[in-house]
Amino acid sequence: MSRAITPAGLRPPFARYSHAIEVPSGSRLVVCSGQLGIGPDEAVPPTVEGQAELCFENIKVILAAAGLDLSHVIRINAFVTGREHLKGYMAVRDRYVADPPPASTLMIVSGFSRPEFLVEVEVIAAGPAA
Repeated sequence: MSRAITPAGLRPPFARYSHAIEVPSGSRLVVCSGQLGIGPDEAVPPTVEGQAELCFENIKVILAAAGLDLSHVIRINAFVTGREHLKGYMAVRDRYVADPPPASTLMIVSGFSRPEFLVEVEVIAAGPAA
C-alpha cells in the first residue's frame, strides 16, 4: 500500500527505517499517542527491551481497534533516556516493523513522567479508507 522513498545520492539509513514513506491518496491515518512500557497490570519491566515490547504490544492493540495492524505503520517516533538504550530499543523495533520499514526518528531525552520509564514510542499508521 505505502511506498518507501530512498532517493539516489542520499546516504542509506543508519538502521532499519525508510527515509520517507508515500501514502496513497484516499488512505486514512491513525495517529497514536506515545506509548510507555507499562502493562495493564501497572507492571513496568526493568529493561528497555521489556518496555519497548510493551510499547509495541500496546500499539498493536490500538491499531487493532482501528482495524489496522503493525504493517500499516508509516512513521515511528521513539524516545529513550540514554544512549545505552539505543541498541536494545532498535532490536525490539526491528522485530515489530514490516517491510518496507517505516520512516523513523529516535531521540535521547532526559526523562519521562516517571523515573522507571526508559522508552516511549508513538506511531502514525495509514490504511484503507473505512
